Amino acid sequence: MAVEIKVPPLGESITEAVVGKWNKKPGDAVTADEPLVVLETDKVTIDVPAPSAGSLSSIAFKEGDKVRVGEVLGLLEAGAGAPAAKPAAAAPAAAPAPAAEAPAASDARSTPTARKVAEENRVDISQVKGSGAGGRVHKDDVLGQLNRPATPAAPAQPAGPRPNAAREERVRMTPLRKRVAERLIQAQSTAAMLTTFNEVDMGEVMALRKKYNDKFQQKHGVKLGFMSFFIRASVEALKAFPQINAEIDGEDVIFKHYYDIGVAVSGSRGLVVPVVRNADKQGLAELEKSVGELGTKARNDKLALADLQGGTFTITNGGIFGSMLSTPILNPPQTGILGMHNIVERPVARDGQVVIRPIMYIALTYDHRLVDGREAVQFLVRVKECIEDPERLLLDV
Repeated sequence: MAVEIKVPPLGESITEAVVGKWNKKPGDAVTADEPLVVLETDKVTIDVPAPSAGSLSSIAFKEGDKVRVGEVLGLLEAGAGAPAAKPAAAAPAAAPAPAAEAPAASDARSTPTARKVAEENRVDISQVKGSGAGGRVHKDDVLGQLNRPATPAAPAQPAGPRPNAAREERVRMTPLRKRVAERLIQAQSTAAMLTTFNEVDMGEVMALRKKYNDKFQQKHGVKLGFMSFFIRASVEALKAFPQINAEIDGEDVIFKHYYDIGVAVSGSRGLVVPVVRNADKQGLAELEKSVGELGTKARNDKLALADLQGGTFTITNGGIFGSMLSTPILNPPQTGILGMHNIVERPVARDGQVVIRPIMYIALTYDHRLVDGREAVQFLVRVKECIEDPERLLLDV
């Protein structure tokens, strides 16, 4: 019995995806719930499992095709999941057939008339995209394939150095990269972005980590990093300057009295921003665990749509890649994003003396429609004070 493999619900407001990769090919045996195909959306990747054991009988969409929720991706011949039957032994040599036969297709994959037309015209029906329900191939689909003009042969190239085209590669944007590009353009066209900078002496935090990291890791099972300090410092600054934890909605301003902090991380397909929920209610250990878990999910393509929605403020750390300074771009509809950078030993003046200190430059990009320069500068000063005197974070002063 043929079982349809359908595009599952993809999440709120997401109606289409791109077929990223088929893990099986027609004829392969599959087990129930085995991942058959990977779908890519503009936010997450989704594994579509086999609805039952059996063998994959046909594929309706190839890798790179766009599909919509509910469409039939392919057909599964339900069974015990045994391997497909081995081809029979070759028969004794015989007179060659007058014409090669077209590959067979299941009744559910194509109509009898379509198969007949394909056989007569030596068309591989498995390569024909069907227009019928569930991707079923009709006669007109085969005829359309026959009438499609052949790709003209490339003209002969003159002798001499090869053109640039021979050294270039054209690759279609992934849905995630396309969405990132759209959101970057959206941010630049809808917000009045401005960036302000400051520097932070990381000496006290580094000393605190060195003193307590082993005990911290033994007790909590996670290393004490810098991100938890910056999340806590940002929350304190957001409480003092609520405009930076708000968004503009038409002619209204929505102030958020909760602190869901997005942390930009590198996933397998690019930059994503999962959200640490209720960061103001988490201690340093909980924050480190939350960030670590989200980072692992991002690298393994296991982020759910819910992990990426609803942030009120974002932190991005270009320092892990060696960035000295940058102007981060807002994550709409948020009005602020904090940029962290690498830590470099620099000569600075302290009490009339030049000393070497571990310095990090930090940047705040903000929406000037809602946030004035005074608030933006004071926000960074508050972050700087919390990091340079980390006991304030622990004592909540």
